[in-house]
This record gives sequence, structure tokens and C-alpha cells, in this order.
Amino acid sequence: MSNIILEAKQINKAFHDPVTVQVLSDITFSVDKGEFVSVIGKSGCGKSTLLYILSTMDTDYQGELYIDDELMTGRSDVELARIRNEKIGFVFQFHYLLNEFSVLQNVMLPGLKLGKYSEQEVEHRALERLKMLGIEHLAQKTAYRISGGEKQRVAIARALINDPHIIMGDEPTGNLDVKNSDMVFDIFKELAEVHNQTLLIVTHDQSFAQNSGRIIEMEDGRII
Repeated sequence: MSNIILEAKQINKAFHDPVTVQVLSDITFSVDKGEFVSVIGKSGCGKSTLLYILSTMDTDYQGELYIDDELMTGRSDVELARIRNEKIGFVFQFHYLLNEFSVLQNVMLPGLKLGKYSEQEVEHRALERLKMLGIEHLAQKTAYRISGGEKQRVAIARALINDPHIIMGDEPTGNLDVKNSDMVFDIFKELAEVHNQTLLIVTHDQSFAQNSGRIIEMEDGRII
């Protein structure tokens, strides 16, 4: 059994609009189970583009992507959507919660979509994740009535609902003040160290990156 959760092999991507611009060149690296990896680099270096490929949302690239030892490249959109929901948890800069839903309902959504457990079991799992993040008291509150830092914690609970192989984050602290950024970082660190959760986080925040387990630095579409 391999310990590698994600592996990128010679990933290349170009935009052709109207001239061809190479956005990613020969990206090759792997992430082991339980690793907390930050991807850093200046704006426009290709890190968000890379994340969209690694998360299987962008399929227009050359090279090979493996998640959990399975080749993702060349699969149908339907298959990729299923794999994404089952194996990848997402935390973005903006929490993307459904404002009119309760916190609990928001966390349950990916679990209900996966259809692996009964609604009762999904609700139980959602409450467990909220408890783990210290926000179970918010379960019945409507999403628009909680603070920004709380919303991001709810988004992390939602990302954890299906026990993903890897959590991917795109600037998850980019919209938060220092106190809430530190809190989100501490949650990620605990997820990696205590729960052996794999994390791959794109960030501008140098101190966030420096305290993570490993840094991948990008420049002009390459890993340097």
C-alpha cells in the first residue's frame, strides 16, 4: 500500500486565447498521507490554476494526475464529480455557505449528495465534525447569522463530512483577520497531526506557509 495520496506527473497547461501562453510547465510532485503542504508564489504564478487541475475541476491539461493511486486523467465528468465529492474536501477564500440554510444543513450537503449514509447518519457525522471544531452550538443557527471566522470553520466541517483523502484550500485565510487566520491554521495543523488528514493549501500568507509541514514554491508556472 502506497502512502501517497496525490501525485502529479509532468503536468503542463497552456491558455490559447488568442495567443498561446504556457501557464504550467512540468509540474511533478507528490503528497503523502497526513502531510500539511502549502503552495506559495506571487500572483499569476499558476498556483490556483494548478489547484483546479489537482482538484479534478480542470481537465484541460497534459500529464497525469493520481489521487489515492488512481489515475484521474481522462475520466468522464460524472466520474470525476463522484470522486471529488468522495475523496476531496474543499475550503475556499469565500466560504460559499448557503445563507438561508442552517449551519448543520450546510455541513450535511456533501454527505447527502454522496448518498453513502442515511440522512440520520449524515446528520450525526455533521454534528461530530462541528463538535471537533468547537462550533456544535451553532448547528441550528442560520448561516448568515454567524461571524466570518465561524463561517470558515463551518466550511472546514463541511469539507470533512465525507472523510476526504485530501483537503484542498484556495487562500482559506485570505478573507480573515489575523486572529481568525491563526484559528483556521491551528485547525488545519491539528487535522494533520492528530487526525492524519492530508492538506494541500494554496496561500499568500507567508507565516501560514512557514508553519505548515512543507512548502512548494512556484514561479512562472514552475515549481522552484
